[in-house]
Amino acid sequence: MQSWIDQLFGGTPGALVYLTFMLGACAATLALIAVLGMFLIWLERKVAGHMQSRVGPIEVGGWHGWAQSIADGFKLFLKEDVIPSAADQLLFKMAPFLVFAGSFAAFAVLPWGGKVVIADLNIGIFYILAVTSLVVVGILMAGWSSNNKWALFGAMRGVAQIVSYELPAALSLVAIVMWVGSMNLGDIVRSQAGWFWNWHVVQGFPFFTIGAFIYYISALAETNRVPFDIPEAESELVAGYHTEYSGIRFAMFFLAEYANMFLVSAIATIAYFGGWYTGLPFLDFIPGPIVFVTKSLLLVFVMMWLRWTLPRLRVDQLMNMCWKYMIPIAFFNMIGIGVVMLLRGRA
Repeated sequence: MQSWIDQLFGGTPGALVYLTFMLGACAATLALIAVLGMFLIWLERKVAGHMQSRVGPIEVGGWHGWAQSIADGFKLFLKEDVIPSAADQLLFKMAPFLVFAGSFAAFAVLPWGGKVVIADLNIGIFYILAVTSLVVVGILMAGWSSNNKWALFGAMRGVAQIVSYELPAALSLVAIVMWVGSMNLGDIVRSQAGWFWNWHVVQGFPFFTIGAFIYYISALAETNRVPFDIPEAESELVAGYHTEYSGIRFAMFFLAEYANMFLVSAIATIAYFGGWYTGLPFLDFIPGPIVFVTKSLLLVFVMMWLRWTLPRLRVDQLMNMCWKYMIPIAFFNMIGIGVVMLLRGRA
């Protein structure tokens, strides 16, 4: 990031220039996440509606109720912010913003195109795994500070689930780092340039195909999506860790959930599905950001599809699946990648 800013501002930009750029990048990212969140909420309602033989939002905003999410956003911002009298006020107020901050910070290193990236870090994968850990802290903080047993149960489930499924997800990404030899997200995408059979999901068959499947299933669990939505199971825990939240703080949890859905889908696109490359060189005239966002949204759509298709797992089934199956498979899959690299002389 610093190099091209230096070129843009004559090689010697001051601290004020960097500060201005970073504030502008933060504002642009925040606006993007807000628009993306409202779009995905609208899309999920439409997907759910059509899968259940109804139409979903149709009245507000004209064409297919496109402004329904905007209206709901205004409603949440204007609603009273209720804080339980027995809650820990400071932690209760901080929790939703901490959960959102984990997702927000991760967007800084996403490469939307060849040169479209805010922070081109050489430890991009490590950075994402680190900052998204804030989500776990925020969820536990929200459940404990609410002084509500349903919220605390939901938080405990959520923390156990996210921490557990981070392991197979991280192992799947470590295999990609081994293959490419870099943790830079841009380098990972550029290693898949050309035809679609250069994408890791095809190139490293069957190991990367298995890795992509493991990562995506783990991503579903980390975002608390069906069939892994037990931290906020309505039939058991009212609304889980955000039971006591309302107004703008509830909106922050909602926004963070959809931002996380796009984030994990974007990482899957970068690691396994060619990033901003179309996979068909004669279509490379399509701008990289359009290709990248389209692929990521398709993976988000699959998440929505699964939500309205599968039943919820029990807690014991969820944890057994992770520790008895997903982690061992991801571990041996990583060893398999290492063996392939050794045989090909890439180790």
